[in-house]
Amino acid sequence: MGTTLGFIGLGNMGGPMAGNLAAKGHDVLCYDASGTQQRAHPKATCAGSTTSVAASTRTIFLSLPDGKATASVLEEIIATPGRTTRLVVDTSTIGIEWARKNAARAQAAGLEYLDAPVSGGAIGAQKGTIAVMCAGRSETIDALRAVMLDFGAHVFQVGTEAGQAQAMKVLNNFLSATAMVATAEAIAFGVQQGLDMKTMLDVINVSSGQNTASRDKFPQRILTETYDAGFRVEQLHKDLSLYEQAVAAAGAAHPVSPSVVGMWRKLDAVDARGDITRIYPFVRDRRYED
Repeated sequence: MGTTLGFIGLGNMGGPMAGNLAAKGHDVLCYDASGTQQRAHPKATCAGSTTSVAASTRTIFLSLPDGKATASVLEEIIATPGRTTRLVVDTSTIGIEWARKNAARAQAAGLEYLDAPVSGGAIGAQKGTIAVMCAGRSETIDALRAVMLDFGAHVFQVGTEAGQAQAMKVLNNFLSATAMVATAEAIAFGVQQGLDMKTMLDVINVSSGQNTASRDKFPQRILTETYDAGFRVEQLHKDLSLYEQAVAAAGAAHPVSPSVVGMWRKLDAVDARGDITRIYPFVRDRRYED
């Protein structure tokens, strides 16, 4: 891997991930096109460009908004004169097709590409509790495991081919989105019947209806009316669109997703930059009927 780790993309997820690596004692050379100095951890070294990172590190982690952005950065890495990079670890959520394209392009240029999206949100990234889902060579994942456990709590190998980790990530986010919508509907119904929200959550969370929304989002973010899960509606909607596209391409069963994705699409149309926990008042107030 080399002694210095490259990290490109210091947004809500990448910034804390790179920061945790630096805080754990790794030499991190980082870059962000939107501004590196103000986003980098004090113990990290700031680079002036993608090419500067690619000319100085053997392993580069990416945390970027979408497939187009990762492909663009990958091209910059490939074209770097005197490039030392041999491995690109893509922690972005970009969908199956982009991961496959990036892996093929990397291989043609003599680079190894590891499909490794993460889950757990910005708060999880800050706390170092995110899950890393990897698809690639077992030897590479094993060699990187200790490093990834310095910014996450769980590292899974879910497959050997690029795109399989993306499939895992988007199906996970579909389940999370489904839990949020279903819990919002159920809690809104209970409140209408005169039930107390906290009492409902206490009952649900020791009963068969418990889920991630009832255990975390509702008691911590909605009951408190802080609405601060740290994940924007537009981000979740992007992931759900990737899931929807992948299911259609695979010809897989999808009896539930049209309703779930449709609800989030409606919220995205009116509150794209709002926190995902805003789904509750959206459902409660029947704004989806507007």
